[in-house]
Amino acid sequence: MIARHLRITGKVQGVWYRAWFADQARALGLDGWVRNRADGSVEAVVRGPREMIDTIIARAREGSPASRVADVIVTDDAPAETLRGFEKRPTV
Repeated sequence: MIARHLRITGKVQGVWYRAWFADQARALGLDGWVRNRADGSVEAVVRGPREMIDTIIARAREGSPASRVADVIVTDDAPAETLRGFEKRPTV
């Protein structure tokens, strides 16, 4: 099990990206969360098997049907918190 922190930029708010991402993560059996950021980006933390993490990162780069992803920055500095299931969090 690994965890990754993602910051997604582009046209990713107001286009159902956050809900779409949560659905994708749940379908892959990942734990974590996703939220909008006040700067217009989307932030996510995902935890699970490496191959599922690689898959969600690839899907994040493709984006939801209405989104236009400019970049996905992936780091391994995910917060050390207990993650069970996958949730949408409020904007920060």
